Amino acid sequence: MKAEVKMKVLVMNCSPVRNGATAEIVNIVTARLEKKHDVKNICIDDYDIKFCKGCRTCHNTAKCVQNDDVDRIIEQYEWADIVISVSPSYWADVPGQFKSFIDRCTPWCNTHEPHAKISSGKKGYVIALRTGPGMRECERIIATIEHFYGHMEIECCDSLGLCSVEYKEDLDCRKEEIIEFCNQIE
Repeated sequence: MKAEVKMKVLVMNCSPVRNGATAEIVNIVTARLEKKHDVKNICIDDYDIKFCKGCRTCHNTAKCVQNDDVDRIIEQYEWADIVISVSPSYWADVPGQFKSFIDRCTPWCNTHEPHAKISSGKKGYVIALRTGPGMRECERIIATIEHFYGHMEIECCDSLGLCSVEYKEDLDCRKEEIIEFCNQIE
């Protein structure tokens, strides 16, 4: 009998809030997926990420001139077979801390040569949440992260938008929806 190979899953809290609704979704996803996968979760706020200087040095060297924690996060992306980004809406898009990380991933962006590269074959998923009732902001967040995944050559496989979520308690009636989304992650 062949042993089942566990996938390595990185669940990223894209919010600077370590114990809010976004973190609760990360906890739900982690609890569900760790039953059959090797799961790590990280919070963007646990890392020191400087703003991109726009110097474009990385377009020629495939390396950023700054020294901070971006490489530590990239190591987690490299480790993972699957990346799940969980992001709240901050003024109708991803939080600034996560946007700064995206900007700093330019050395790995496939739109210039040379560029650094994470291993191929990775799959990505997105969960977006917002406090208001309309899905438009969630769609914008999902589009931002899908665009980022595309340039990192991570195949975006699925997404979930959750509206009217401000506090952890708002997730009580949404837990099954999140679990059902997790059941599709292979």
